[in-house]
Amino acid sequence: MLCTALSAQNEVSFSSELLSTNDSIFTIRFSGTMAPSWHVYSVDNAGGPTPAEFVAEKLEGCQLVGSLEPVGESKHVFDDVFGCEVSFFEGKCAFEQKIKVIADSYTIAGYMVYGACNNETCLPPTNVEFSYTGALVSNNETIDADTTSATGTHSLLWIFLSCLLGGFVALLTPCVWPMIPLTVSYFLKHSTSRSRAIRDASLYGLSIVVIYVALGLIITLVSGRPDALNAMSTNAVFNIFFTLLLIMFGLSLLGAFELTLPASWSNAVDRKSEAVGGVLGIFLMAFMLALVSFSCTGPIIGFLLVELSTVGSIVAPTIGMLGFSVALALPFTLFAMFPSLMNKIPRSGSWMMTVKTTLGFIEILFAFKFFSVADIAYGWGLLPRETFLSLWIALAVAYALCMWGIIKMPHDAGSNVSIGRLMTGIVAFAFAIYLVPGLWGAPLNAVSAFAPPIETQDFVIGANAYNGVDTHKNAIKYDDLEQAKQAAKTENKKLLIDFTGYGCVNCRKMEQTVLSNIDVKQLINDNFIRVTLYVDDKHKLTEKEEVMENGKTVTLRTIGDKWSLLQRQLSGVNAQPFFVIMNPVSEEVVATSAFTEDVATFVAFLNS
Repeated sequence: MLCTALSAQNEVSFSSELLSTNDSIFTIRFSGTMAPSWHVYSVDNAGGPTPAEFVAEKLEGCQLVGSLEPVGESKHVFDDVFGCEVSFFEGKCAFEQKIKVIADSYTIAGYMVYGACNNETCLPPTNVEFSYTGALVSNNETIDADTTSATGTHSLLWIFLSCLLGGFVALLTPCVWPMIPLTVSYFLKHSTSRSRAIRDASLYGLSIVVIYVALGLIITLVSGRPDALNAMSTNAVFNIFFTLLLIMFGLSLLGAFELTLPASWSNAVDRKSEAVGGVLGIFLMAFMLALVSFSCTGPIIGFLLVELSTVGSIVAPTIGMLGFSVALALPFTLFAMFPSLMNKIPRSGSWMMTVKTTLGFIEILFAFKFFSVADIAYGWGLLPRETFLSLWIALAVAYALCMWGIIKMPHDAGSNVSIGRLMTGIVAFAFAIYLVPGLWGAPLNAVSAFAPPIETQDFVIGANAYNGVDTHKNAIKYDDLEQAKQAAKTENKKLLIDFTGYGCVNCRKMEQTVLSNIDVKQLINDNFIRVTLYVDDKHKLTEKEEVMENGKTVTLRTIGDKWSLLQRQLSGVNAQPFFVIMNPVSEEVVATSAFTEDVATFVAFLNS
């Protein structure tokens, strides 16, 4: 079966086709061709530019199998603007979405949205629409295609190493560290030979890996789809849940209460391991370690799994738990092989409580990051930038006071302040001082990936000039076009329409280098009413609208679709950032400007 629907632009063109595979499984393939220097972003760009995404608006007699998958290898590059790795295709690309027919006939309709850029400008998110209807037919035809996951080896390696680090941190907690010499000594004393002790310790370590990887597999099976956890990362309910979860974990690590599993569980496992013996007994001993150390490892595991929710890969939880468990299991095997090394490891002591306190504050810091995501996405305005920074400053100062012994945690009874705690407190206090200028609009590049955007700042004191740049961006007074037009008429000013996008790299660059310049800001405030229209705004229109463009019917589903169409109508250009100066009375376009990082060029445009 082969059907084709074409969506074409000068820079990027896409076609969709429905391919029959095995029996009731079908594949919708989207094939794209890009002009030289243009590229299309892949599916794994959470927090960065617009990723490719499959949207099914109508599903009858069929269901989706997995999510949209890229075909072939994409390029992976770290993007300084977004502060994360982005992946994209050049020349040609393809994406596939599998569907399963569950009735005698089926209908599926919707669109794939993608983002594309070159070195100077970006297209708004563009839809490739499709609609297919058919009947179930048995067909053994298969597709010979490379369907390598676009998550990529590098991303999976990053997940593994991050969780490996988390496992090493878990080793330093008072629930795990004292267990290392006790467990290794047990194997050495209760084994008939050194080789037997090494074998038992190795089985013990392997059992730890199996237990935690099984946890990752359970999370994978529960999510069911590669994009299920990723979808949570932008959902208000789940972000609030993550916020409360991390605060609970953080308070637990700070000693407010103890997160423990029922004691009867560990007692039962302990008795069973002694009775069974052999390989099963060793496995049950490892399982008991997981149970009794939960009060320390639980918050760390929970934090890692919450962070993995933004990755969007179905294998991320499994790979993450593999890394975590390898770090946790490594010392038990290593010290059984070389028992003399145990004499060189630090003894249990107050330093482990310092580790718990540090982890507790870190988890609470990140809790506010998740609430900020929901707050910005849904426009609640409950956590503007200065409120967020105030909370982080307070937490950093509180942590420093804990390290200096001025504030005592319930579990931290030590009165002596070591050199390590003194220096750690100084670093935390310096971090708090670094954040303070952000309350008045300083950029704070070190935390820009976590803090709300500077546009959410409620107030600015002083000129906020840093090297000739006003770091508090031009205040966006209007996001409603009609209100902006009326204000421009009332104040007898020109209308400056700023077509931009949440996922637009060059928009962020221009905001940082041009729009934040003091002279540019003054010129705009004196002569223009600026309205900012986001062409990738995903909020749905009250009702879908169908309009004619170039002799074709175009369906407007979102607010972003509406602004994208307006830009094309006013300028014939379909890239961001793009600026239009309009006479609000005659609605005549006076001048237009595309992306530029040269302040003088943009000032000349404003003066035109």
